[in-house]
Amino acid sequence: MALVPRILQTWRAPGAAVRGMAGLSEPALLALLLGTMAVYFVAQWPAHARAAALDPSVPLQARLGGALLATLFMMPLIVMAVAAVAQLVARAFGLRLDGRASRLALVWALAAVAPVMLLQGLTTGFLGPGPAVAVVNLLAGGAFLVFWISGLRALSQQRQPA
Repeated sequence: MALVPRILQTWRAPGAAVRGMAGLSEPALLALLLGTMAVYFVAQWPAHARAAALDPSVPLQARLGGALLATLFMMPLIVMAVAAVAQLVARAFGLRLDGRASRLALVWALAAVAPVMLLQGLTTGFLGPGPAVAVVNLLAGGAFLVFWISGLRALSQQRQPA
């Protein structure tokens, strides 16, 4: 299944969507993570443009350079570390989960929330801080948690011996 239909499926049935991706290879998972981080980087542009217009002491190029470093170089490392910790926590709660499944659940949750992150960037860029941004942030955070936990549960159930 292509990426966009799978994202739409995740919004309807998150566990089934991530379970269908269980055969994804490790290089493909890394490519998905980097692609997702590229989308997150692009999503930040309107907010950085607004901030640079309001405070020209830090130019837009410097803001985007910092965002590029954080999003495309640091975030993949942080995501992998969080997935490792999540695997240990999942095992403490009795879920049978290996490292690859933990990484897949986290990366796919990030990828499935990418459209809302684009909306968040536009909302922040056009409206600035306020209730609209808070609502979009709440939607993004809530969806991410639901997708991640559903993915962890679905992949742990798939791996249980019969």
